[in-house]
Amino acid sequence: MAGRISCEVRNGSPVTVVALTGTLDLTSMREAYALLDRCLARQPDALVVDLAGLTVRDSLAVSVLAAAARRAEDWPAVPMVFCAPQPDTSAQLAASAVCRVLPLRSTCTEATRVAGAAAVPRVRIRLEPVAAACRRARELVADACARWNLPEAVGPASVVLSELVGNVVRHARTPMQVTVTLRRPWLQLAVIDGSQRPARPGHAGLRDEGGRGLLLVRELAERWGSAPAGDGKAIWATLPAN
Repeated sequence: MAGRISCEVRNGSPVTVVALTGTLDLTSMREAYALLDRCLARQPDALVVDLAGLTVRDSLAVSVLAAAARRAEDWPAVPMVFCAPQPDTSAQLAASAVCRVLPLRSTCTEATRVAGAAAVPRVRIRLEPVAAACRRARELVADACARWNLPEAVGPASVVLSELVGNVVRHARTPMQVTVTLRRPWLQLAVIDGSQRPARPGHAGLRDEGGRGLLLVRELAERWGSAPAGDGKAIWATLPAN
């Protein structure tokens, strides 16, 4: 019989704890990844994954934890710590080449302390898909960079975030969450909308607010990408935090 996975999320500040419960095997590993992915899409300041209630039926399935950790590192730039595995699970993690580097602690208390110390500064705002959203996004970048003493990042980050928001206004046309995250040496900009349609790299009209398109994002950002996020998607970009 295939395994099943469930989770309990305990939202806290700055650390969110998600307890995975059930049996992890090659069938349920996709479900486990989806649960962790939904937790990451909420962009907590830091995330602890409690493995005390998880039983691993297939040693290959533990690779899903490493996949989730890689996702957290890339987007949404969330420090992620695993904790309290059962002895058999701990042995399988230690034996897995891809999981040996996972941040792992023996207790949830210790993991919460480590994750809290690694929590990253993050500012968020909810915007409607209207033309003024691009201006509000630039204001958010300016405020964040002033708070974090990043004067040289204001210009390029404002342009990039304005384009990400403008893309939602023009194409997704849904409310959005805009987030600016400092995870040195990088500044990450992310916009989550309510549409699963892929991001468009084309151009809008020259007079449109934020109308230069995602091609400009490619030019200014160190990295950028799009990923599923809940019922919609996230478009993110990473720039140097100067």
